Amino acid sequence: MIGLGTIVNCATIAAGTTLGVFLKGGLPRRFETTIMQALGLCTFFIGIGGAASGLLTIEDGVLSTQHTMLLVLSLVLGAVVGEALDIETRLNDFGSWCQTRFSGSSEDGKFVQGFVAASLLFCVGAMAIVGALEDGLNGNPSILIAKAVLDGVSSVIFAASLGKGVYLSILPLFIYQGGITLLARFIRPWLTDALISQISCIGSVLIFAIGFNLMFDKKVKVGNLLPAVLFPIIFFFLARFFPALGTL
Repeated sequence: MIGLGTIVNCATIAAGTTLGVFLKGGLPRRFETTIMQALGLCTFFIGIGGAASGLLTIEDGVLSTQHTMLLVLSLVLGAVVGEALDIETRLNDFGSWCQTRFSGSSEDGKFVQGFVAASLLFCVGAMAIVGALEDGLNGNPSILIAKAVLDGVSSVIFAASLGKGVYLSILPLFIYQGGITLLARFIRPWLTDALISQISCIGSVLIFAIGFNLMFDKKVKVGNLLPAVLFPIIFFFLARFFPALGTL
């Protein structure tokens, strides 16, 4: 059944969030603080691992870097576009609207943070792209089911620290992964393995930024950096006319 992987993924997040919200209600404040730090630390190193796998390579036994300029240009240009569109504010406004609409109060100040952080973590990454393509092209949901297990565990921790806002992350995940699955036959010829790796690398840097925010209670505007993941695709097509861009 095409689309099964995304359905399972959404279901595990819902179940994990429910468990996390239940745990949150019975946790003393000091436990919440420590769990938040642990969550930030885990997210931090997930981002580092993904970014390193895309940026580092071994050639003739020597460790070297690749796609460094692509990363810099994508993040800078993505930041310009994201700030112009003010994506972060729009995400926060949407989260606040949903909080008022569905929870009936605005007492939980972490609702929006839970929505934004969980949405970015669940949607950005190679498994979401590759798994959705595999599901759409071959009806094989195995990659997304493996991702579902990881996301389910993460959602427990997120919800235990940030509350019910994590539920809302199911919506962008369903649209994003489900959209790739439905369009897989049309977009797969354009998404080479190298291009997917580049998108994943930039996505991992954004995951690193999420972990940074959670760990140090800072505010890197990760939402306004989201357009960065599109620039490897733009550079890929422009390289047909300007071959120098293919060396980024």
